[in-house]
Amino acid sequence: MIRLPIDTDYLADRLARLLAIPSPSGYTDMIVRDCCQELRRFGLEYELTRRGAIRVRLKGEHEHPGRALISHLDTLGAQVKLLKDNGRLELVPIGNWSSRFAEGARCTVFSEAGFYRGTILPLKASGHTFNDEIDTQPVDWRHVEVRVDALARTASDLEHLGVAVGDTVAIDPAPEFMENGFVVSRHLDDKAGVAVMFAALKAMVEEKVTPPVDVLWLFSISEEVGIGGSSVLPHDVSSLVSIDNGTTAPGQNSEEFGVTICMADQTGPFDYHLTRKLARLCRDNDIRYQKDIFRYYRSDSAAALEAGADVRTALITFGVDGSHGYERIHMHALRSLAELATAYAMSEVEIPRDAEEMGTLKGFTTQPMTEADQKLTAESDPTD
Repeated sequence: MIRLPIDTDYLADRLARLLAIPSPSGYTDMIVRDCCQELRRFGLEYELTRRGAIRVRLKGEHEHPGRALISHLDTLGAQVKLLKDNGRLELVPIGNWSSRFAEGARCTVFSEAGFYRGTILPLKASGHTFNDEIDTQPVDWRHVEVRVDALARTASDLEHLGVAVGDTVAIDPAPEFMENGFVVSRHLDDKAGVAVMFAALKAMVEEKVTPPVDVLWLFSISEEVGIGGSSVLPHDVSSLVSIDNGTTAPGQNSEEFGVTICMADQTGPFDYHLTRKLARLCRDNDIRYQKDIFRYYRSDSAAALEAGADVRTALITFGVDGSHGYERIHMHALRSLAELATAYAMSEVEIPRDAEEMGTLKGFTTQPMTEADQKLTAESDPTD
């Protein structure tokens, strides 16, 4: 076994800290600062992109072929679309989530003049006024509004407060950590993945281990709007493993326990060799796992490939019930993911050819086919 022991108390504390820092896409400066301070506490050096994506390199015995793990710091949220005549705010969502889950949420409006607390309400919020109409009104973002907790009865009042179109609205996570290991909160996607990576990093630093090759630990800031992994990946990385949420729902094979390895998402299959290596690492290290396919899902890996990165990609996840809503996970999955992250970081290189960006057939991979095809492959493989 090559997995390392994981400090689950630290993992939970780190997750709670991350959840306490608002970070909808486009408003991530403060959570970036917090993560950099934690990395400094570990004694690790880091680099920041212009906008704040974080890159940490754990030096290995060899530089190439480098490997990377990535999670994202940004969450769902909203922006002010309109200052309404009734002194309330019309919203547009940041990321893809339903207004059904926004109704009743407490939130913070970040304006240039300061911040204001508020509540997201349906347009017809009072049963004493609208009777059964509160249950028949449509569910979409045009039928909710923010009631700002300040004296605001008109659009002019809102302007006087300094609230403006485009202001960011952060949704309260309302986290609960249960004694039985369940965690319920908004924004577990993907702050739980970030906490997993920090717990794995902590284990590697404390054990003073040196991986076989350089391992990069990446934290993106715009995954929820589709571009997270597009600009933080260096050219010397040959494989990229995303750590994000799985979907525990009817018709899915994900679970809230163990690791769920995603074999494909809406952008297509993940790398054949890398996903099977991760499954084998789970078996060899006694880590519970299952496989799944997500039809309406994309991750940092997709953004990296679309940006032109020639890397093998994989996605390992913690099963989430109610994703992009009131989410629920279990600490067993987070610990399992952190164990797999350390096992992957410490695993031997199986495809040495990946150290080169371009090459010949020598050392190129094969996949199972018919007996005749395998014979043809062996005959055509050059020996020098």
